[in-house]
Amino acid sequence: MKTKQVLDLEDARQLTAIAETEARRNGWNVSIAICDDGGNLMFLQRMDNAPPMSAQIAPEKARACVMARKPSKMLEDMVNNGRFAALDLPVMMIEGGEMVVVDGEIVGAIGVSGVKASQDAIVARAAVLAIGASVEL
Repeated sequence: MKTKQVLDLEDARQLTAIAETEARRNGWNVSIAICDDGGNLMFLQRMDNAPPMSAQIAPEKARACVMARKPSKMLEDMVNNGRFAALDLPVMMIEGGEMVVVDGEIVGAIGVSGVKASQDAIVARAAVLAIGASVEL
């Protein structure tokens, strides 16, 4: 049997708080979602004045990272580079989802939605890196 690290609720709250601080610093109103290593939603926060749709998109960005084992931007880039068959994948392919990698293992992901996709990704990456995790395998 293998022992592995997992995100707990306090980790999810910490990631969300850091992401919210980064979003506020930039004047961005976003939704922030944290999922576990199986793509299950652990925590969702929609900041005041974040677009209502962002509360549905953020969890899907996080889930896409876990399911594909890639940042959601890599999935979006596949489609933008002509691999249209990827559109049939059962995940949302929009930048703004980042993996949470600890000791080379994905323990979960964060998805952010509400501003430009590249800005969503800035918020997500800032949270992951602030806790000492990585966004890369």
